[in-house]
This record gives sequence, structure tokens and C-alpha cells, in this order.
Amino acid sequence: MDPNHTGPATPLTPVGESERIDSLDVLRGLALLGIFVMNIPSFALSSYAFFKPPLQGGFDGADYWSWLLGHLFFDQKMMSIFSMLFGAGIVLFSSRIEQKRGRSAGVHYRRMGWLLVIGMLHAYLIWFGDILVSYALVGMVVFLFRRLPPVMLVVLAAILLPIAPILAVAQQLGFEYVRNAAESGDAGFADMWSEMQVSFYPTETELEAERQTVMSGFFGRAAGSAENVFFMQTYVLLTWAMWRVSAMMLLGMALFKWGVFSAQRSFRFYSILTGAGLLVGMPLILLGVSGMHASDFDPLRYFGVNGAFNAFGSVGIALAWVGLIMIVCKAAIAPQVRNGLAAVGRMAFTNYLMQSLIGATLFYGWGFGLFGQLSRSELLLVVVAVWAFQIAFSLIWLKRFRFGPMEWLWRSLTYWRIEPFARSPRISPEGGTGR
Repeated sequence: MDPNHTGPATPLTPVGESERIDSLDVLRGLALLGIFVMNIPSFALSSYAFFKPPLQGGFDGADYWSWLLGHLFFDQKMMSIFSMLFGAGIVLFSSRIEQKRGRSAGVHYRRMGWLLVIGMLHAYLIWFGDILVSYALVGMVVFLFRRLPPVMLVVLAAILLPIAPILAVAQQLGFEYVRNAAESGDAGFADMWSEMQVSFYPTETELEAERQTVMSGFFGRAAGSAENVFFMQTYVLLTWAMWRVSAMMLLGMALFKWGVFSAQRSFRFYSILTGAGLLVGMPLILLGVSGMHASDFDPLRYFGVNGAFNAFGSVGIALAWVGLIMIVCKAAIAPQVRNGLAAVGRMAFTNYLMQSLIGATLFYGWGFGLFGQLSRSELLLVVVAVWAFQIAFSLIWLKRFRFGPMEWLWRSLTYWRIEPFARSPRISPEGGTGR
């Protein structure tokens, strides 16, 4: 408690339904559902297919258009929105705690600490692509900048955003130098390239080894993917996630302070945001796609320069999504869609982990074992089915309970007491919907 705070300690409680901000939950629900478009291939297809999409899942006709749709409108866009909302949530959470108790650092770091624990369990037991660990670690750092004015937050975000794509391009150039030297007959570089190329150009033996790991039992798969998890939480965190996530969180803090996420700005503002985001973002992403085709989807260039176009263009498309959702919320149109998305958004933590459990159950060996058996267009149909299920589940659940199960657990651990879970019969679930 702040030593200058002389009043009695006010009990800390989660945000009440009447305090929630509708547009935040609607936007969070969109991001949560959309992110499954990009996550499901990592359950269903070889991890090598991320940098070499034609490798698996089909790449003609409907399969190609399924990939292109995901790349244009979802890849890094939904993750950017989710990261921005996480940054906004830090500002909202800390300011609310500080109004009651004077200080928020202790509660915030306890909250991030438990998120880190849950993220580690998720990563090592269920899915190596977990993002919660990155959010927890980065959230501990960006918290220190929460009181900066919006303009300074945007400047910091602009400084941090290019770091990851610059590092990726630098690595691409280094890989290509080694590859070219090896192909020119340099024995030293040949040995080096033979070790490096495994990360991008798998042999049939390596693809089969990956399949065997995925198709093994629960603990066998977990043990087999532990190396990938460690790689994600060290190398990928330091070269990509730390910079990308922190930039988006800082940008989200600024946008929240400007009232962008709470639908407080004018229709004209949101129309310009949507149009500008599309006009800036789409050409950049299409340039990257053109480069991918020109290089025959060379994984090194997909990872490097061609991916850099999406790294920047995705921010524009993410902001276009924000503008579009705020227009829908501000105009109060499509109420059923908004209610469904808001319910999913209020249970985003639960639904995120649920998507992992669904993906693992469908495609891993300890489940239905469908790994490598569905095309990209078929995976898109699975995504739509999961969307329908999660919307229905969230709406039904929130009629009886105040929080999703993981939201309840996280809040109880954060506030260090068991929070009320079941909904009082007198409380309507139709209240506001923001964190």
C-alpha cells in the first residue's frame, strides 16, 4: 500500500460487469477467434510448413486461397491486436488498483507471475507455440512505461517494431552467405551448412521423426517437443517475440489512452483508421507474397525479407480491424455478432487454452491422430466449427458463471483469495463487457 495513502485499505476485486467496456471484449473476441486460423496448422501440419507453406497441406485451388486469406488478414494481425489489448489491459488494471490502493506493482507482478506459470505448463504439456510466456515476461517490463504520454508510447513502439524484422533479414543474409559458400565448394562452410539447413530444409527422415513425436503418447510427445519449447522461449523470444510483443503492447497503451479501444472517437476517425490501415498494410503484405512466389517460397527468404513485409504491413491490417470493430460497436449494429464476440472475449484466456486442447486432441497421437491428414481448406472448415462451438459455449457459460474457468483461476491467484464464481440469479449477464 502507498505510504501516502491514509485511507483504509480497499479490498481488491475483479472488474464488475457494469464496469466493463463492450468494445474491448468484442475486439478481444475477434482476435481470439482469428488467431486460431494461424495456430491450427502448427497442430495439424509439420512445423517446417510454416516457412515452406507448399510443403504440406496442399497449395493449389482452395488450399492456396485458404493460406492466402490467413496470411493477408490473420497472420500476425490477430496476435498484434491481442498484444495491443494486453497493453491496454495493463493500463486499465493498474490504474484501477492505484485508485483503490495507491500502488499496483505487487498485484501486477503477481498476476504476470501466475500467467508465466500457466504459460509454461501450456507450452511444455500441450503446445510449443504458446504466447503466454512471452506476454508474461514482456508484461513485466512494459508495465514500467504505463504512465508515459501516448505520443511517447507510440515513439517507443516505432523504435522497437523494426528490430525483429531487421534481425530476421540479418539472419537470412548470414544463412545465404553460408549456403552460397558451401555450394561453391568450401568444405568448412559445407559442414556448417549441413547443420544449419535442417532448420529450413528437412529431409524425409526429419519429417518422419517429427511425425513420430507428434503421434506418440501424451508424455512422449511432450518430451519430444521440449527442445522446441526451449528454443521458442529463448532464441525466438530474444530475436522476435520480445520486440514485436513489446512494441504492440506499448502501442495498445497509447491507443487505449486516446480512447480508440473504447469506441470514444468519431466515425470519421475510425473510417480513416480502417482505410489507412488497409492502404498501407495490404500493398506491403502483397509485396511480400510476390517475393515468396518469385523465390519459389524459399524458407530463408520467407523467414527474412519476405516476412519483413508482413511484419510491418500486419500493423496496418490490425489497425484496420480495430477501426472496423469500433465502427460496428459505435453504431450498435449486428448485436448478435457483437454479443457472441464479446462473450468469447470475456473468456479469452479459457478459449485460448481450449483451442490448444482441441487442436491437440484432434491432431496428436494421444487424441484422434489426424496430424498431416487434412488439407489447408479442410483445416479452415475445422476453424469455423471451433468458432461456432466457442461462441455458443461462451454465451451459455456466462449465463451461469461470472468468469470463464481460467479467468476465475487467474483472478483468484492474482487477488490471493477465492473469487465468487457462480452468477447470482439477480445479476443479468447482459452487462458491459470489458476488462
